[in-house]
Amino acid sequence: MKPALSLKARALAMLARREHSRAELRRKLLPHARAAALEAATAIASELHRSPGPASARPGVFSSGASEAAPDTDAAWAEAESAVEALLDWLQAQHYLSEQRFVESRVHARAGRFGNLRIRQELAQHGVALDAEAAQRLRDTELERCREVWTRKFGGERPADAAARAKQMRFLAARGFSADVIRRVLQAGDD
Repeated sequence: MKPALSLKARALAMLARREHSRAELRRKLLPHARAAALEAATAIASELHRSPGPASARPGVFSSGASEAAPDTDAAWAEAESAVEALLDWLQAQHYLSEQRFVESRVHARAGRFGNLRIRQELAQHGVALDAEAAQRLRDTELERCREVWTRKFGGERPADAAARAKQMRFLAARGFSADVIRRVLQAGDD
């Protein structure tokens, strides 16, 4: 059986695959850190349970004669959270974890298919935001990107009736393009 990876090894493996935000990496590492801390607390509690002497003198052991020692899960979880935070601080200090690189990679991956609203919403879910320069670049290219998405999906054919127009508008709105940009793309398609 392979030994379990350390938190640092897990974090570096995740970052080697793709950029992560701090919040996303914390969310992925916490279950592993909690499991390791709980396992360690359980091992300590069971070791205390096996030690000689009266049960009332051993901390963490029920004096009612319970057969198992109860680990302190709150303390284990607090320890796990502090370990993850310390690791995230170290990763940022060593430049393995960068919010700016995460934003750039996410915008690059999403800009060809989605509008500004969707990209901003996705970044907000990860606890990051666009800087002013990146937001302006996205605004400047949104009309062109919307036109490309509309052409790929609908072949550049103008809507035949109000129902088809509404369908195209809903599709583009679901992709996160603004109402003004959608209106301009479909008006240009009407010409």
